[in-house]
Amino acid sequence: TESKYHRHGGNLKTRSTELGSAVTGSSLTTVLPASSTVKKTIVLSSESRKELAKQAKVTKEERRAQIDGRHRYLISRLADGINLSEQQVEETIISDDKFQLIEQFFAPGGLKKLLFFYQEVLQSKSNASLRPDGSTNNLPQKKLFITMGSTEDFSGTCAFFLRASEEVITASNVFQEVNFGMFDCTNGNILQGLEFFLSHIMIPALKSQQNWGAVKEGLKNRQIQEFLYAVDKFVSTLSSSRQNIEDKIQLTKVDIDIYVRNLQNPSDYITAG
Repeated sequence: TESKYHRHGGNLKTRSTELGSAVTGSSLTTVLPASSTVKKTIVLSSESRKELAKQAKVTKEERRAQIDGRHRYLISRLADGINLSEQQVEETIISDDKFQLIEQFFAPGGLKKLLFFYQEVLQSKSNASLRPDGSTNNLPQKKLFITMGSTEDFSGTCAFFLRASEEVITASNVFQEVNFGMFDCTNGNILQGLEFFLSHIMIPALKSQQNWGAVKEGLKNRQIQEFLYAVDKFVSTLSSSRQNIEDKIQLTKVDIDIYVRNLQNPSDYITAG
Protein backbone atom coordinates (compact mmCIF):
# COMPACT_ATOMS: atom_id res chain seq x y z
CA THR A 1 0.00 0.00 0.00
CA GLU A 2 2.81 2.35 0.82
CA SER A 3 4.51 1.79 -2.53
CA LYS A 4 1.21 2.34 -4.44
CA TYR A 5 0.48 5.64 -2.73
CA HIS A 6 4.04 6.75 -3.18
CA ARG A 7 3.96 5.91 -6.85
CA HIS A 8 0.58 7.52 -7.70
CA GLY A 9 0.26 10.30 -5.18
CA GLY A 10 3.82 11.31 -4.77
CA ASN A 11 3.42 11.50 -0.99
CA LEU A 12 4.49 8.86 1.51
CA LYS A 13 1.68 8.55 4.06
CA THR A 14 1.59 6.76 7.39
CA ARG A 15 0.20 3.25 7.52
CA SER A 16 -2.80 4.32 9.63
CA THR A 17 -3.75 7.04 7.11
CA GLU A 18 -3.43 4.61 4.22
CA LEU A 19 -5.60 2.02 5.95
CA GLY A 20 -8.20 4.69 6.65
CA SER A 21 -8.16 5.69 3.01
CA ALA A 22 -8.51 2.05 1.99
CA VAL A 23 -11.67 1.76 4.09
CA THR A 24 -13.26 5.14 3.30
CA GLY A 25 -12.01 5.71 -0.22
CA SER A 26 -12.47 4.05 -3.59
CA SER A 27 -10.02 1.23 -2.86
CA LEU A 28 -12.35 -0.58 -0.40
CA THR A 29 -11.65 -3.89 -2.11
CA THR A 30 -8.12 -3.87 -0.72
CA VAL A 31 -9.59 -4.94 2.66
CA LEU A 32 -11.34 -8.02 1.25
CA PRO A 33 -8.24 -10.24 0.87
CA ALA A 34 -7.65 -9.84 4.60
CA SER A 35 -10.95 -11.58 5.40
CA SER A 36 -9.97 -14.40 3.07
CA THR A 37 -6.70 -14.68 4.92
CA VAL A 38 -8.56 -14.88 8.26
CA LYS A 39 -10.76 -17.66 6.93
CA LYS A 40 -7.72 -19.48 5.63
CA THR A 41 -6.01 -19.10 9.00
CA ILE A 42 -9.06 -20.58 10.77
CA VAL A 43 -9.06 -23.52 8.38
CA LEU A 44 -5.36 -24.08 8.95
CA SER A 45 -5.89 -23.89 12.70
CA SER A 46 -8.60 -26.53 12.49
CA GLU A 47 -6.37 -28.72 10.37
CA SER A 48 -3.55 -28.24 12.85
CA ARG A 49 -5.76 -29.39 15.69
CA LYS A 50 -6.71 -32.48 13.74
CA GLU A 51 -3.05 -33.17 13.02
CA LEU A 52 -2.13 -32.76 16.69
CA ALA A 53 -4.92 -35.14 17.70
CA LYS A 54 -3.67 -37.62 15.12
CA GLN A 55 -0.10 -37.38 16.41
CA ALA A 56 -1.31 -37.80 20.01
CA LYS A 57 -3.16 -40.96 19.04
CA VAL A 58 -0.07 -42.34 17.31
CA THR A 59 2.03 -41.54 20.39
CA LYS A 60 -0.44 -43.32 22.67
CA GLU A 61 -0.37 -46.45 20.55
CA GLU A 62 3.44 -46.41 20.44
CA ARG A 63 3.53 -46.19 24.23
CA ARG A 64 0.92 -48.91 24.55
CA ALA A 65 3.15 -51.18 22.47
CA GLN A 66 6.02 -50.54 24.96
CA ILE A 67 4.04 -51.76 27.98
CA ASP A 68 5.52 -54.93 29.48
CA GLY A 69 5.58 -56.73 32.81
CA ARG A 70 7.25 -53.77 34.57
CA HIS A 71 4.49 -51.39 33.53
CA ARG A 72 1.85 -53.99 34.38
CA TYR A 73 3.22 -54.16 37.92
CA LEU A 74 2.91 -50.37 38.32
CA ILE A 75 -0.55 -50.34 36.77
CA SER A 76 -1.88 -53.12 39.00
CA ARG A 77 -0.54 -51.48 42.17
CA LEU A 78 -2.05 -48.12 41.23
CA ALA A 79 -5.40 -49.67 40.29
CA ASP A 80 -5.60 -51.50 43.62
CA GLY A 81 -4.50 -48.48 45.62
CA ILE A 82 -6.79 -45.80 44.24
CA ASN A 83 -9.71 -48.02 43.24
CA LEU A 84 -9.54 -47.61 39.47
CA SER A 85 -9.61 -50.28 36.78
CA GLU A 86 -6.31 -51.29 35.21
CA GLN A 87 -7.61 -50.11 31.84
CA GLN A 88 -8.29 -46.64 33.25
CA VAL A 89 -4.80 -46.46 34.75
CA GLU A 90 -3.20 -47.64 31.51
CA GLU A 91 -5.03 -45.02 29.44
CA THR A 92 -3.99 -42.32 31.90
CA ILE A 93 -0.33 -43.33 31.86
CA ILE A 94 0.09 -43.55 28.08
CA SER A 95 -1.64 -40.15 27.71
CA ASP A 96 0.57 -38.42 30.28
CA ASP A 97 3.13 -35.85 29.11
CA LYS A 98 5.60 -37.20 31.69
CA PHE A 99 5.47 -40.80 30.47
CA GLN A 100 9.24 -40.74 29.90
CA LEU A 101 9.78 -40.55 33.68
CA ILE A 102 8.68 -44.19 33.89
CA GLU A 103 11.44 -45.23 31.52
CA GLN A 104 13.93 -43.13 33.47
CA PHE A 105 12.82 -44.89 36.64
CA PHE A 106 13.42 -48.33 35.06
CA ALA A 107 16.87 -47.44 33.69
CA PRO A 108 20.05 -48.56 35.52
CA GLY A 109 20.95 -45.92 38.10
CA GLY A 110 17.73 -44.11 37.16
CA LEU A 111 15.29 -42.04 39.17
CA LYS A 112 15.04 -43.00 42.84
CA LYS A 113 11.30 -42.41 42.97
CA LEU A 114 8.25 -42.31 40.71
CA LEU A 115 5.32 -40.26 41.98
CA PHE A 116 1.64 -40.19 41.05
CA PHE A 117 -0.94 -37.72 42.37
CA TYR A 118 -4.63 -38.59 42.39
CA GLN A 119 -6.64 -35.49 43.19
CA GLU A 120 -9.12 -32.95 41.91
CA VAL A 121 -7.86 -30.63 39.17
CA LEU A 122 -9.62 -27.94 37.22
CA GLN A 123 -10.50 -29.13 33.73
CA SER A 124 -12.36 -27.29 31.00
CA LYS A 125 -15.54 -28.99 29.88
CA SER A 126 -15.31 -29.62 26.14
CA ASN A 127 -18.95 -28.73 25.46
CA ALA A 128 -19.13 -25.83 27.90
CA SER A 129 -20.28 -22.48 26.51
CA LEU A 130 -18.11 -19.42 26.79
CA ARG A 131 -18.84 -16.93 29.53
CA PRO A 132 -19.38 -13.24 28.64
CA ASP A 133 -15.75 -12.55 29.51
CA GLY A 134 -14.59 -15.26 27.08
CA SER A 135 -13.63 -17.82 29.72
CA THR A 136 -15.02 -21.34 30.07
CA ASN A 137 -16.51 -23.16 33.02
CA ASN A 138 -13.75 -25.05 34.81
CA LEU A 139 -14.99 -28.03 36.78
CA PRO A 140 -12.93 -29.89 39.40
CA GLN A 141 -12.47 -33.53 38.40
CA LYS A 142 -10.35 -36.26 39.95
CA LYS A 143 -7.34 -37.08 37.84
CA LEU A 144 -4.36 -39.44 38.10
CA PHE A 145 -1.12 -38.01 36.75
CA ILE A 146 2.66 -38.48 36.93
CA THR A 147 4.53 -35.75 38.76
CA MET A 148 7.97 -34.77 39.98
CA GLY A 149 6.31 -33.60 43.20
CA SER A 150 7.67 -30.06 43.05
CA THR A 151 5.46 -28.23 40.54
CA GLU A 152 1.87 -29.15 41.43
CA ASP A 153 0.02 -28.44 44.66
CA PHE A 154 -0.64 -31.62 46.61
CA SER A 155 -4.18 -31.96 47.96
CA GLY A 156 -5.22 -35.59 47.41
CA THR A 157 -3.55 -39.00 47.36
CA CYS A 158 0.11 -39.67 46.59
CA ALA A 159 1.13 -43.07 45.22
CA PHE A 160 4.88 -43.65 45.04
CA PHE A 161 7.34 -46.26 43.82
CA LEU A 162 10.85 -46.43 45.29
CA ARG A 163 13.89 -48.24 43.94
CA ALA A 164 15.75 -50.61 46.23
CA SER A 165 19.03 -50.57 44.24
CA GLU A 166 20.81 -49.09 41.24
CA GLU A 167 20.14 -52.15 39.07
CA VAL A 168 18.11 -51.96 35.88
CA ILE A 169 14.44 -52.74 36.55
CA THR A 170 13.27 -55.73 34.53
CA ALA A 171 10.04 -57.70 34.33
CA SER A 172 11.66 -60.46 36.40
CA ASN A 173 13.03 -58.33 39.26
CA VAL A 174 10.46 -55.52 39.48
CA PHE A 175 8.72 -57.28 42.39
CA GLN A 176 11.95 -57.31 44.45
CA GLU A 177 13.52 -54.03 43.32
CA VAL A 178 10.51 -51.70 43.47
CA ASN A 179 8.56 -50.80 46.61
CA PHE A 180 5.09 -49.28 46.47
CA GLY A 181 3.35 -47.05 48.99
CA MET A 182 0.60 -44.47 49.36
CA PHE A 183 -0.45 -41.76 51.75
CA ASP A 184 -3.59 -39.69 51.79
CA CYS A 185 -3.47 -35.92 52.19
CA THR A 186 -7.08 -35.04 51.44
CA ASN A 187 -7.72 -31.29 51.61
CA GLY A 188 -3.97 -30.71 51.70
CA ASN A 189 -3.49 -32.05 55.24
CA ILE A 190 0.02 -33.36 54.58
CA LEU A 191 1.10 -33.66 58.23
CA GLN A 192 -1.85 -35.86 59.11
CA GLY A 193 -1.31 -38.01 56.01
CA LEU A 194 2.38 -38.49 56.78
CA GLU A 195 1.67 -39.23 60.44
CA PHE A 196 -0.90 -41.89 59.53
CA PHE A 197 1.42 -43.45 56.95
CA LEU A 198 4.33 -43.74 59.39
CA SER A 199 2.40 -44.81 62.48
CA HIS A 200 -0.03 -47.27 60.86
CA ILE A 201 2.07 -48.69 58.03
CA MET A 202 5.81 -48.10 58.25
CA ILE A 203 6.42 -48.57 61.99
CA PRO A 204 4.34 -51.78 62.27
CA ALA A 205 6.15 -53.12 59.20
CA LEU A 206 9.56 -52.28 60.67
CA LYS A 207 8.75 -53.81 64.04
CA SER A 208 7.63 -57.04 62.38
CA GLN A 209 10.71 -57.18 60.17
CA GLN A 210 12.69 -60.39 60.74
CA ASN A 211 15.49 -60.01 58.21
CA TRP A 212 17.75 -56.99 58.87
CA GLY A 213 20.47 -57.95 56.41
CA ALA A 214 23.94 -58.09 57.93
CA VAL A 215 22.52 -57.54 61.44
CA LYS A 216 21.90 -61.11 62.56
CA GLU A 217 20.45 -60.19 65.95
CA GLY A 218 17.47 -58.48 64.35
CA LEU A 219 15.25 -56.56 66.75
CA LYS A 220 17.52 -57.47 69.67
CA ASN A 221 20.30 -55.32 68.22
CA ARG A 222 20.82 -52.11 70.19
CA GLN A 223 21.26 -49.92 67.10
CA ILE A 224 18.03 -51.18 65.58
CA GLN A 225 16.21 -50.56 68.85
CA GLU A 226 17.58 -47.00 68.92
CA PHE A 227 16.52 -46.52 65.32
CA LEU A 228 12.96 -47.66 66.01
CA TYR A 229 12.84 -45.45 69.11
CA ALA A 230 13.93 -42.46 67.00
CA VAL A 231 11.19 -43.15 64.43
CA ASP A 232 8.58 -43.42 67.21
CA LYS A 233 9.81 -40.15 68.69
CA PHE A 234 9.65 -38.44 65.29
CA VAL A 235 6.03 -39.54 64.77
CA SER A 236 5.16 -38.31 68.27
CA THR A 237 6.71 -34.92 67.51
CA LEU A 238 4.89 -34.82 64.19
CA SER A 239 1.59 -35.51 65.93
CA SER A 240 2.20 -32.79 68.51
CA SER A 241 3.06 -30.28 65.80
CA ARG A 242 -0.09 -31.11 63.86
CA GLN A 243 -2.29 -30.77 66.95
CA ASN A 244 -0.68 -27.45 67.85
CA ILE A 245 -1.40 -26.13 64.37
CA GLU A 246 -4.99 -27.38 64.34
CA ASP A 247 -5.77 -26.20 67.89
CA LYS A 248 -3.85 -22.96 67.72
CA ILE A 249 -5.01 -20.08 69.92
CA GLN A 250 -5.99 -16.89 68.14
CA LEU A 251 -5.99 -13.78 70.32
CA THR A 252 -8.89 -11.42 69.63
CA LYS A 253 -7.90 -7.87 68.77
CA VAL A 254 -9.21 -5.49 71.42
CA ASP A 255 -9.76 -1.77 71.03
CA ILE A 256 -8.04 -0.33 74.10
CA ASP A 257 -8.89 3.29 73.34
CA ILE A 258 -12.06 3.03 75.42
CA TYR A 259 -9.90 2.11 78.42
CA VAL A 260 -7.15 4.70 78.12
CA ARG A 261 -9.04 7.63 76.67
CA ASN A 262 -10.16 9.05 80.04
CA LEU A 263 -7.21 8.08 82.23
CA GLN A 264 -6.30 11.20 84.26
CA ASN A 265 -5.07 10.11 87.72
CA PRO A 266 -3.68 7.02 89.50
CA SER A 267 -7.13 5.88 90.63
CA ASP A 268 -8.26 5.78 86.99
CA TYR A 269 -5.31 3.55 86.14
CA ILE A 270 -6.19 1.21 89.03
CA THR A 271 -9.79 1.00 87.85
CA ALA A 272 -8.72 0.29 84.27
CA GLY A 273 -6.34 -2.39 85.47
